Amino acid sequence: MEIVLALAIGTLTASGLWLLFRPRTFQVILGLSLLAYAVNLFILAAGRIRTDAPPVVARDAASDPALYADPLPQALVLTAIVISFATTALLLVVLLASRGLTGTDHVDGEDGDQ
Repeated sequence: MEIVLALAIGTLTASGLWLLFRPRTFQVILGLSLLAYAVNLFILAAGRIRTDAPPVVARDAASDPALYADPLPQALVLTAIVISFATTALLLVVLLASRGLTGTDHVDGEDGDQ
């Protein structure tokens, strides 16, 4: 399970970085989204992957805290999802404004075909 998660994080990171260095703004936005997904998976993996653990609800003080799932990474991922959604929406608005002002969707503002 860990190797599959590590491969998924690596693939998302590599694809996001490759798209981030592309000349068109929509590809840059997709690259940033893929990097956000990779970071979310990384944060979730840092909180110990446990599929059969109950949430943190201690019935008695003598229970072992290692038996319970950690809710902090899940809360951090939910926060990161909201922030990445807002950032993507802002970037799309900036993309539309830049396209309207310059007439091209290249990051540097110059069309490479001419």
